[in-house]
Amino acid sequence: MDWPETRVVARLTGSLPMGGVVPDTPIHAFAHTPAALALDPEPGLNPQRRDIDLGGLLAFAIDPVVTAEEADRIVAASEVFGYRDEAPGIATPPGMRMNKSVHWVADEALLGPVFARIRHLLPPEIDGLPLHGRLSHRLNMYRYDDQDVFNRHIDGDWPGYGLDAERSEMLEWGGGLRSCLSMLLYLNGADDGVVGGQTRLLGRDGRWTDVTPVKGAALFFRHGFSTDSVVHIGARVSGPVPKYLARINVMYGPPG
Repeated sequence: MDWPETRVVARLTGSLPMGGVVPDTPIHAFAHTPAALALDPEPGLNPQRRDIDLGGLLAFAIDPVVTAEEADRIVAASEVFGYRDEAPGIATPPGMRMNKSVHWVADEALLGPVFARIRHLLPPEIDGLPLHGRLSHRLNMYRYDDQDVFNRHIDGDWPGYGLDAERSEMLEWGGGLRSCLSMLLYLNGADDGVVGGQTRLLGRDGRWTDVTPVKGAALFFRHGFSTDSVVHIGARVSGPVPKYLARINVMYGPPG
């Protein structure tokens, strides 16, 4: 695939897997929308939602969200930017996030069609806040190589992010928007040779539920620093085939 020029649109302090920080860790973007990431709004998919019983905590899966070919293109785009040990703007204690990371900012050509496919399956309101009309454009992507793991944690809530008109700077969305759900978009899975890598979700009753990555599917769960946030683990991956996923934030707040 031919990819446009890349650029750095923000630099934040990055945390390392075993502790320590790296100043000026980059967040990337393409200079213009790559043809490979301008998705067809209606690719013939019929997404279905499956709720996950966590004793009253909010979690569900939607399958499929993207096609296998679209998943491959997103992985290829992430590898153009390159994965690093440090993750920008994320603070994790030593030994928690033991994988590789790249953060980049996409646009509506990629995320608009994804949102349109699943909007009718998302909670229309959380904590009195209505579902916003766009997914955050910032993709926090992770690659799990052999023996990589993301140990027990919760996901914090985030503002939304996009690009300025020149695609040269990452902008934070204002207006009271805040994320309420993590969307983990699985970009490969067992059929591609990934061994392990389940997402383990902790229910209110102390039981763990494993969700096996399926290429093109997505897992959603409540996040933020409250008792409703879902504790989870990105289980260890074994063998030569890495696991790829994108964390995308589902936004709630005033209509936009």
